[in-house]
Amino acid sequence: MADCRKIFSTFVCLSVVFFLLVVDSPALGVKKKENALGDKVQQLMEWSSKRPVIRMNGDKFRQYVRAAPRNYSVILMLTALQPQRQCTVCRQANDEFQIVANSWRYSPSFSNKLFFASVDYDEGADVFSTLKLNSAPSFMHFPGKGKPKKGDTFDIQRTGFAAESIAKWINERTDVHIRVFRPPNYSGSIALGLLFTLIGGLLYLRRNNLEFLYNKTSWGIGALCIVFAMTSGQMWNHIRGPPYAHKNPQTGQVHYIHGSSQAQFIAETHIVILLHAAVTFGMVLLHETAVSKGDVGKRRIVTLVGLGIVAFFFSLLLSIFKSKYHGYPYSFLIK
Repeated sequence: MADCRKIFSTFVCLSVVFFLLVVDSPALGVKKKENALGDKVQQLMEWSSKRPVIRMNGDKFRQYVRAAPRNYSVILMLTALQPQRQCTVCRQANDEFQIVANSWRYSPSFSNKLFFASVDYDEGADVFSTLKLNSAPSFMHFPGKGKPKKGDTFDIQRTGFAAESIAKWINERTDVHIRVFRPPNYSGSIALGLLFTLIGGLLYLRRNNLEFLYNKTSWGIGALCIVFAMTSGQMWNHIRGPPYAHKNPQTGQVHYIHGSSQAQFIAETHIVILLHAAVTFGMVLLHETAVSKGDVGKRRIVTLVGLGIVAFFFSLLLSIFKSKYHGYPYSFLIK
């Protein structure tokens, strides 16, 4: 009889333990996930307190950016900053990305719902392979739930990589508004002060002879410089912040002309300025030979030179225009 009681009590205890395990196993699983998520967020917060942009390799990327559970968004910059890569654009984009990350880190609305991270090609080439990327820099948004969609890849070619553009894109993808705070830059003020000082000193030294202020040629050259700068896209560069040029990481070829009519490189504006200046110089030669009364033979030679300069450099200018506006049917001398 005693043995039966022992067997019965043992059976009851085992039944109770089994029941508790079956009932509490989902709760234990949820609690385990919450603990794992809490550890991940705590680690990311610790890293972001040391530097606004968290540097990651392949393992950290898979654990903190791709793996669940995750209730936070990650803005990831994929870049190649090592000196041997010679990626000037990467350094420029990294500076703008750091400005956005710093603005978020010191923002009153800063929270653990958004983190900034970067993966360098030399530290995480497998990440580039996983994301099927063959160029840098690139910016991607990884949402708290689900996989990245088409809009989660930042279009650098269309909008540039200025900090303000990146912040606007982040707002569109995460509903997090980041007010960009740029560090103070006094170089412009110093340069302007030096310019006024130079002009003031020059006027003081020449105070007894200011006839050069009435020189038409000087004013004409100054006006042309302003026109060249404004018609070449310098204002667009100032607003959009495009890279100076683009180097293909696979072939090493450098492109100075952007292949789309919706964007441009800084080097492209410099080229356009030089071409406009050359065409203008040719037109000046043609005008001067038409109104001058010098030797007829020399005038003919100068006229042919001016005509050749206008034709050649205008052809180059038209060729660049055609390469950007695909389907434009006209060309002259150079296709």
